[in-house]
Amino acid sequence: MNIEIAIVLILFVVTIILFATELLSVDLIALVIMSVLLLTGIVSPEEGIAGFSNTATVTVGAMFVLSAGLLKTGAMNTVGTVLATLSKRNFWFSLIVLMFTIGVVSAFINNTAAVAIFLPIVLRAASEGQVSPSKLLMPLSFASIFGGVCTLIGTSTNILVNAIARQHGLPGFSMFEFSSLGVIFFGVGLLYMLGIGVHLIPNRRTGGDLTQDFGMGEYLTEVILLPESKSVGKALVDSPLVHDLDLDIIGIERGGVLLALPGPEVILQENDILRVRCKVEKIKQMQEWEGIKLHPDLQWRDRDLESAHVVLVEAIIAPNSILEGRTLRTMQFRTIFQGTVLAIRHRGEVMHENLRNTPLRSGDVLLIEVRRDHLLYLQQHPAFIIVTPVGGPEFRKEKILPALLIISGVVIAATFSLLPIVVSAIVGCVLLILTRCIELEEVYQAIEWKVIFLLAGVLTLGVAIEKSGAALLISHALIEGMGSWGPVALLSAFFLLTSVLTNIISNTATAALLAPIAIATARSLDLSPHPFLLAVTFAASLSFMTPIGYQTNTMIYGPGRYTFSDFLRVGTPLTLLFWLLATLLIPRIWPF
Repeated sequence: MNIEIAIVLILFVVTIILFATELLSVDLIALVIMSVLLLTGIVSPEEGIAGFSNTATVTVGAMFVLSAGLLKTGAMNTVGTVLATLSKRNFWFSLIVLMFTIGVVSAFINNTAAVAIFLPIVLRAASEGQVSPSKLLMPLSFASIFGGVCTLIGTSTNILVNAIARQHGLPGFSMFEFSSLGVIFFGVGLLYMLGIGVHLIPNRRTGGDLTQDFGMGEYLTEVILLPESKSVGKALVDSPLVHDLDLDIIGIERGGVLLALPGPEVILQENDILRVRCKVEKIKQMQEWEGIKLHPDLQWRDRDLESAHVVLVEAIIAPNSILEGRTLRTMQFRTIFQGTVLAIRHRGEVMHENLRNTPLRSGDVLLIEVRRDHLLYLQQHPAFIIVTPVGGPEFRKEKILPALLIISGVVIAATFSLLPIVVSAIVGCVLLILTRCIELEEVYQAIEWKVIFLLAGVLTLGVAIEKSGAALLISHALIEGMGSWGPVALLSAFFLLTSVLTNIISNTATAALLAPIAIATARSLDLSPHPFLLAVTFAASLSFMTPIGYQTNTMIYGPGRYTFSDFLRVGTPLTLLFWLLATLLIPRIWPF
């Protein structure tokens, strides 16, 4: 082992730890790793930045645009309306249709975008069908993953490993090469979820008021300002009530008229009734103040907080959102979005205190009271996924047919090798813009730039693993430990190792780190790298055991009110089942 291999192996371990602990955002981790590799000279400047121009990075970016172009037409919402109708008639039939539909859709467009569209639809369907949303949301996420592994463009992992294979002089994958095993996984996954998985999912969400779901009863009260109150005659921002106790005043009732989400310049008057969000200890403090009177025992419901001017919504911090790691205070949430965050559901726990200084994470669910005239802005902002059915943006329904034809053309061109996938994807994006299926500004919003930077960074680390000899060193260690058991055992080990890592860190990062090692292992044994690469590719996407390993799981974690153990209970048997199937079938479909 030389110094370069030692540095690369240390970076390999540090990368996994940083991704798993979320100490930094994934894109920043990737850029830090890239910088270290450039500074140490392990990769050249050209090799260091090559990830940005890699065909995988460009293709993934283009697929984001193609998916957004279709979704902007409202085609998926039309399908969702049918599903909502079916849910009222029969739960099991609607569940089968839901999983099959999202699976097919996710085979051809970005599954994160597809799940984002279906989330509010499923929640509405659950409410109308009087079913716990938790029984539908996990099947929704898992089925999108099943579908994603069926085609080359179904997930960024497939596109990434295809590019890595070509970089190493290997033949790439065809559009439907994954389908022979992917369809089996899809069918087995559907049967498992219908026969076993759904029964293991508890009824986590009642479908009641958002106010009750977020436990707001003990954190809302009304304060009446008496004439002797020190806050009377002062601007809201300067009043002792706000300044000393750091409260959120979400409304002022004055003369029978409610002033929702008052601005800091509003002058307080005697007999104003202030609607306040604060913790219990502060309510107790207020009881000792002179000049105020409390109504702490009110039974709050959504209708008490909503009016002609404001509405309550439940919003998820989108995967790779620009808000990740930022706080409500630093982003000036109330000023920009004309809303107040009343509670945050983070990793299964509801937070009511110190909300303005809490760093936000992808998958966090916010309970927001927002002005109705700013609701559309909140809905259209790419940082959020609004899951409350409160209407939506206008769709370009007249563009459904052109969008479908363009995306079909991209698939056909790649399937019959008329054009390389990166070329057909770029041409498809340009056609979507020219036909006005998507606006140019929406193109920039559609691309998940954190994923682009993540791909560029981990591809650089992958190059370093190969170039330094670290891949060969690790492969020799694997061969010494498992080689006597034969290539099938090695392939099985790669699938299992990838399955474990992808439940802890990003699926794309897992694939980028392990694919070069899989290639080196196969070449050391004079075997075809193809089955080993496919084991890594499939396993990297099939993440079911945690809510943090795959983006769609993170998205449904909060709205479904799941716990970490729910994913372990449902996902572990499914992962083991797929591991056994992969061990048996990959060598048969793709011989060594």
